[in-house]
Amino acid sequence: MDVQDFLQKISSGLKNPITKEDVFGKEIQVSYLKRIDKIFEKGLHYYLDPKAPEKSKEASVFFRKQNFQNDELNLGAIKIVNQFEELKLSLSAIAKLSDLDFKRQIKKYSISDNPREIALKARKALYPRFDKNRRNFLKALISSLATKNIMVFEFIETWNKKEKANIDGFYLKPNMIVLKRHQSFSREIFTLAHELGHYLLDEEEIEEINYSVYNKNLSAIERWCNDFAFFFLAGNYSKTLDSLEKASSSNDYHHDFIEKVSQHTHLSQLSLFTRLLYQGKISKSNYNLVREEFEEIFRQRQEEKEREKELLKEQGIKQRGSVAKPIPSPLFLSTIQTAYYEGVLNEYEVCKKLNIKPEKLDKYI
Repeated sequence: MDVQDFLQKISSGLKNPITKEDVFGKEIQVSYLKRIDKIFEKGLHYYLDPKAPEKSKEASVFFRKQNFQNDELNLGAIKIVNQFEELKLSLSAIAKLSDLDFKRQIKKYSISDNPREIALKARKALYPRFDKNRRNFLKALISSLATKNIMVFEFIETWNKKEKANIDGFYLKPNMIVLKRHQSFSREIFTLAHELGHYLLDEEEIEEINYSVYNKNLSAIERWCNDFAFFFLAGNYSKTLDSLEKASSSNDYHHDFIEKVSQHTHLSQLSLFTRLLYQGKISKSNYNLVREEFEEIFRQRQEEKEREKELLKEQGIKQRGSVAKPIPSPLFLSTIQTAYYEGVLNEYEVCKKLNIKPEKLDKYI
């Protein structure tokens, strides 16, 4: 953010706005510092540290790369990325002290390689046993990637967070993939497969992915990763899609078949229709009709949920909802466990890393 944006954010709610001189001089009031920390959430000790912030390429992807697919990353997204950059550096140090090796086990590819062929190779090495339950499948895929030294994390944003991150996921060198927890696990599964593509290319990216919208403006890398993700999840069903006749009202746009493929691949129905559009197997006008139909079904479901909430509220029934917990990577857990057994981390540090209460420590070590 530029200086004016910064001053406007920290002056929120004040009659007399904070000026540039108030915060960029030799001294600063503690009250202003507290307002600054409400934005960056680093703790007051961070600003009192005489050491200058790291600006090396190792410290942040924002020093390694200038342009991203989502060129309007909001502050919520940037904070999430920085959080995992810090975790990555911390885990790297822990691994060295614990004699752990996160050496890459899968070769690197380039966009000149055929994404379909690479996806089929990756399926043999990484695709887990299929599970109809989408969350269970996602968990199994995260575990499978862990066997090849690829660490996957989820981040979860509460409903009342002011500025939600406008990203779906990202890949950080050398081996970290981060996903945003979505209501739709099929979207999260696709995001993971897409970011796996970035890992295979070793191309870092921070992005908002929506494969169910036709987008001609994607970069060559993004198209490669989308194609890879599709073929990785579709498997042999991709051949059947290739042989389909053009979707139209006369064959009911292959609705029954698309629903079946969705159930057996965890690709959303709309993303499958988008694939047909890419292949020229459905016209743009028919695709728009199908998309509008899905959007209307989604809208009706959301309205039904809201009606149910209002009805419960009128009846005085309190709704209890537990905060979702991220799916842990077995590689992350084993790293922390090894560090504890090697004496690199103490019990307090283990609890902090795993975000657990001390009384639950026995379950992990």
